Amino acid sequence: MRSVYLALGLAFAGLGLAGALLPVLPTTPFLILAAACFTRSSARLERWLIEHPRFGPTLEEWRERGAIPFKAKLMALAGTTSGFLAIWLIGDGDPAILAFTALLIAVGLAYVFSRPS
Repeated sequence: MRSVYLALGLAFAGLGLAGALLPVLPTTPFLILAAACFTRSSARLERWLIEHPRFGPTLEEWRERGAIPFKAKLMALAGTTSGFLAIWLIGDGDPAILAFTALLIAVGLAYVFSRPS
């Protein structure tokens, strides 16, 4: 199982690092998952991630208080809103798909905004 967690951790870390460069991909959720996987597979990689100057403080806040920075909350709101608008404008306009997408976004945003900042 250790190698599975290591592979998942590396994949999530890669997605998180890509998210730091691409505005359409989230960073923090993937790095939280990577840190959790590294906890079960590689103390060295976990330490590297937690001590990283850019990502470490956010991961520590998550671990200690379950906190999401307010800036990240606003970025989640902007990203999900723009994603929904893209689906609405580019998609086939099926009301069921739009309603389901809106529901998923609302649930996700409710969780994000319910966390301390």
